[in-house]
Amino acid sequence: MAEVSTGRRSRITPEREAELYEAVLDLLREVGYDALTMDAVAARTRSSKATLYRQWGGKPELVAKAIRHNKPGNIADVDTGSLRGDLHALTALEDDCAMQQNAALMRGLFMAVHGNPDLLQAFRELLVEPEMEEFNRFVRRAVERGEVRPDCPALDYVVHMLVGAFATRTLIDDQPPTQAFLMSYIDAVVLPALGVSVD
Repeated sequence: MAEVSTGRRSRITPEREAELYEAVLDLLREVGYDALTMDAVAARTRSSKATLYRQWGGKPELVAKAIRHNKPGNIADVDTGSLRGDLHALTALEDDCAMQQNAALMRGLFMAVHGNPDLLQAFRELLVEPEMEEFNRFVRRAVERGEVRPDCPALDYVVHMLVGAFATRTLIDDQPPTQAFLMSYIDAVVLPALGVSVD
C-alpha cells in the first residue's frame, strides 16, 4: 500500500491551490472518484500532470486534501464555553446548500473507499484522524468543565453519532441533512447520551 505523503511543500499560490481543489470537487460531483483521472484534473485546471503528482503524489491524496480544504471555517477556533454551544457552532459553519452538496459527495466517496485502500489511507490520515482529534478536544473540554462525566460510555461515540446522522438523513428520511435537523439531533440524541441537559 502506498504511503500517503504529508510532507510535500506546495510551490503554488494559495489561490491557485484553492482553484485546483475546487476543480477536483467539481469533477468528483460530475464523474465520481473511480472515473476521475489526473489527466482530467490537469485538463480542467490547465496544469501539467507532472505538477499534480509532484504536489500531491496521486489521486487519493489530492482528493482527500480537496475535501479537507472545502470544509467550512476552522473548527479549532470554536470555543463557546459549552459542549452544546460548540456543537451548534460547528453545525452553523456550513449552510444547508453546501451541506446538501457535500452529503452527496461524501456518499459517493464512501462507496469508493471500499475498493480503494490508498484512498481509505489518505482519508484516515488527512481527514478522519485530524477531525477525530478536534472532536475529542471538544469532549475533553466538556469533561474538564464538568459537563460530561469522564466515565460516560457515550464519550467514544460522539463522532459516530454525528457522522451517522449526517450520512443517513437522505437514506432514512429522503431529505438532505440541514442545520435545523442536525441541531435538533444534537439536542435530542448526542447531548442526552452524554448526560448533558438541554435547557
